Amino acid sequence: MSTCSSVSRDSDEPVSGTAATARTWLLLEQPGPWGAKALTSSHLDPALGRALEAAAQDTGVRIALIRRPGRHADSRMPAARRVFAAHTAPGNGWLHAATTSDPARLLDLDFAALGRGDHHSFDAVLGAEPHEGDPLALVCTNGKRDRCCALLGRPLAAELAASEAEGVWEVTHLGGHRFSPTVLVLPYGYAYGRAEAHLLKEVLQGAREGRVVVEGCRGRSAWERPGQAAELAVRTGIGEYAAETLSVVRTAGAAPHWEVTVAHADGRRWQVEVAQSAALPPRPESCGASVLGSPARMDVVAVRETRVTTALAS
Repeated sequence: MSTCSSVSRDSDEPVSGTAATARTWLLLEQPGPWGAKALTSSHLDPALGRALEAAAQDTGVRIALIRRPGRHADSRMPAARRVFAAHTAPGNGWLHAATTSDPARLLDLDFAALGRGDHHSFDAVLGAEPHEGDPLALVCTNGKRDRCCALLGRPLAAELAASEAEGVWEVTHLGGHRFSPTVLVLPYGYAYGRAEAHLLKEVLQGAREGRVVVEGCRGRSAWERPGQAAELAVRTGIGEYAAETLSVVRTAGAAPHWEVTVAHADGRRWQVEVAQSAALPPRPESCGASVLGSPARMDVVAVRETRVTTALAS
């Protein structure tokens, strides 16, 4: 049976530069079944879901629902739900956690501040504290959006959970169904496609140590997609895997061509040319889609170092 993920895999479509874009993630535990648009089609009050969507619009905050791996028929609602917020920009990254018995309290958050990387309203409203456990591995399993996410994502989430990785959650939507199973790892915000359990265990160990695994990496959600591709190209080219050392400091141009400036914490900089093209052959971009499309792909055309530190040059 052909699926959007099998067609993408068979055509060797590159995953780099395909991660969802969000500088800050806000995650609310919501057991039970999820619909295609989970914030308004789950056991969460749909009026609250619509209000949260409106509050987060244009703030840089992306909201998703999470649940523990397992059966999700009409699960009993926990008295206190877990809530996480994570800012993924290097130099100001953080992951805070809280519990709440009233998810409507999320409407009291300052979403614009959250998007800028200010966690004070999250801490004050929900009594949140820095997360001290394992990194979070968020596996997309929402089969109502795309069957590949359920067919491939749920077994992966179950296998990771069985390995006693404490930070494993199912999540409603990460984009890029055709790269299923897709996973987002927090606190750093790197997404992965066509993920397998053995690789994810390495990714999570790397995150504990502040390292990035580039194999299967779609990009860091803090950046727009040209920046994601550019940063990964520089990482691979210089063998730099420390999570917080590289930043995208400028993106000039517009589709189909960008000049991206990537900066290292030690002062080095690179100009990276990124070109957008169409992934071929044309195919449905998700299972159930009746129209053939050609998804955009990001190709790194050139990488040029433009500056070195005085210390390195001397």
